[in-house]
Formats: sequence, C-alpha cells, structure tokens
Amino acid sequence: MRRSLIIGNWKMNGNQATIVSLVGELLSADVGEDVEVVLCPSSPYLHLLKTQLHGSDIALAAQDVSEFEAGAYTGETAASMLLDLGCRYSLVGHSERRELFAESDEQVARKALRLCSTGLTPVICVGESLSEREAGEAEQIIVRQLAPFLEGDGAGVLKKSVIAYEPVWAIGTGQTATPDQAQAMHAFIRDTVAAIDPGLARGMRLIYGGSMKPDNAGELLSMPDIDGGLVGGASLRAKDFLAIIDTVKHLVE
Repeated sequence: MRRSLIIGNWKMNGNQATIVSLVGELLSADVGEDVEVVLCPSSPYLHLLKTQLHGSDIALAAQDVSEFEAGAYTGETAASMLLDLGCRYSLVGHSERRELFAESDEQVARKALRLCSTGLTPVICVGESLSEREAGEAEQIIVRQLAPFLEGDGAGVLKKSVIAYEPVWAIGTGQTATPDQAQAMHAFIRDTVAAIDPGLARGMRLIYGGSMKPDNAGELLSMPDIDGGLVGGASLRAKDFLAIIDTVKHLVE
C-alpha cells in the first residue's frame, strides 16, 4: 500500500517570524503515521526548519537543486548541501522553473539524477498548460517530460522518485482540475511507467499539485491513483494545511 504524501511548497514566501509560528502550529498537531508530511521552504530558511523540525515526523525538502555536484556555480545549491541541511526530498522541474527559468526536460532529469546519487528523493513535477490541454496535447506533453526517465539511467532515477502532476492552468489561478480530470492524468502517468516496469508503477507515489485546498482535497485524494498533494498557497496557513492532512487520515481510517 502506498503511503500518502502531503508536501507544502511555500515558494518564495515567509520570513523567520512567520515560519517559526507556522511550523510551531504544525508541530503542535498530531499528523499521524498514515501520512508523510514534508515542508519546502525557500533555501535561506532550510537551516531554521532543520532545527525546528528536529525530532519530529515532518520531513524537510528543497524547492530546487543544482544539476552540478560542486564548483564555481554562483547562486546554486548542491544536492550534498541539501543533504547536509537535513533534507530528504527536493522538487525538480516545477512548472515555474520550467516556464520562468527555461529549464528543459533534460536539465530536470540531470537534477533528479544528482539528487538520487546523493541519497535524496526527487519530486519530479510534470504538467501541461491550458493551451496544450485545449489542443488535446496534455498526454503528449507528459510523455515528453517523462521521456528522459523512461530509459537508461533515467529509469533507475524513477525508481527512487515521486511524481507530482501539476496542471499549469490550475496553479495560482483559482482553477482546479476536477477529480476525474486529475485521476485520468494520474492513471495515464502510472500506465506510462507501467509500460517499462509494472511493479514500479504499482508502488510509485503520484501526487497532485494543482491548487489543492481543504474544500477539494477529499474528492481529489479519494481517487485511486492520487497518493497525496503538492500544496501551494494552502500550506502557508496552518489551519488549511492541517485540514488537508486530516482529510488523508480520515480516508485511510
């Protein structure tokens, strides 16, 4: 049985005071053993969270990582540094990285490989834009983004990864894919992976990353191929984030 995974992606938000307060509220709640909770702060606050989360069941993750091991790469953060800071996961290929910073599918794959070689778990983000969906190209886009992971070294990376499906048209827009739309794409991703490794596909965690909120989490998370959520805005509010976590716990009971 795949353990549910809820990741809070804070993006470029927060400061020391708000983070200490937010994490304090999360730590005071019982998240339970049936759901794995992960927080992704901006990189300057990773050490703060490492200290605050010490001894808790909440895991730490980065929002991005360098494709390079070390060296003269000003502004970059190596996977080994993330490991040193207590991270267990890192996002790669988030739609904002692909769109705003022109990250290619191949670059995303190199970052994921770097994470795996360092002992961290990549959370590989894939998803289509509204124009691509309206053109009937959604599945084609997903296959293209996953292509580097479906052969050679990439297939090995996939065995150590989580995939987050994030329809770009449903991020920060107030729109959300319907539960049926989200399930259909998660099932397609699982089927795509099953074509190279059925066992991997059955065990791989696929999470939904398109404006998950307390009022839609139940329907989304009850779908058979949705194993959790990559939560944006709602993860900045302890009450909302805990409500999503509680939804998972109730579904498991």
